[in-house]
Amino acid sequence: MQLSAMYLWLKALHLAFMVTWFAGLFYLPRLFIYHAQADLLPDRQRFTIMERRLFIIMTIGAALTALFGGLMLNINSSLLQQGWFRVKLLILIAMLVYHYRCWRWIRVLGQAPVAASTRWLRWFNEIPTIFLLAVICLAVVKPF
Repeated sequence: MQLSAMYLWLKALHLAFMVTWFAGLFYLPRLFIYHAQADLLPDRQRFTIMERRLFIIMTIGAALTALFGGLMLNINSSLLQQGWFRVKLLILIAMLVYHYRCWRWIRVLGQAPVAASTRWLRWFNEIPTIFLLAVICLAVVKPF
């Protein structure tokens, strides 16, 4: 297989698993809101199970996104010299922090019901949209 064909396969897999990761990043915080609003113990327990399972799936998506991205970077290391790609890597770090914060919310919500307002969770729920728009615009437009 030619190197360019291999690169395209890696890019396709990178994008496919990025979609998996983002599906989790979009839906998991919405589950947090429902979980925080649940009054009954069986409902809270069900949300905890759903959150944990989704977190596993999105973590696999994140790991495979990083793996295929790393393999592409190994083939085309000149990307590291481009400003848009460096910003994309910074966004990736922010996404990993967000991913970790999701794990922390699973633990917090699994231990006790949250009596506070879900306002913060509703804002938290919107952050992946910013990540997605930024990553796509940088990768497609390559503004600098």
